[in-house]
Amino acid sequence: MKKNNNEVICPVDYAFRRIGGKYKGRILWYLHRHQVLRYGELRRAIRDITTKMLTQTLRELEDDGLINRKVYHEVPPKVEYFLTETGKELIPFIEHLSQWGEKQMIKEQRKMINCL
Repeated sequence: MKKNNNEVICPVDYAFRRIGGKYKGRILWYLHRHQVLRYGELRRAIRDITTKMLTQTLRELEDDGLINRKVYHEVPPKVEYFLTETGKELIPFIEHLSQWGEKQMIKEQRKMINCL
């Protein structure tokens, strides 16, 4: 697969460019678990993210067709985010990554305990 700038990428690169980074996986996971979340709810759920980074990440996920944004024209403004069908397709893979990560964390904890 080639990008416009002639940089060759593989499907794995393509996928990780869409969901890689510090926050995208967590946002997708929280939206899966809660179905619909408002901006403030996402901000509270991901405590280490800045407002600017959350906005940017949500836009990228929306541009990639993984989430939808619904704006209610009321005062104060209300915006909700939810997974698209394409975004929902990623959930089993994120779940596998979560399980793998949990196993690795347990291994690391065991190593630390054995070192003490």
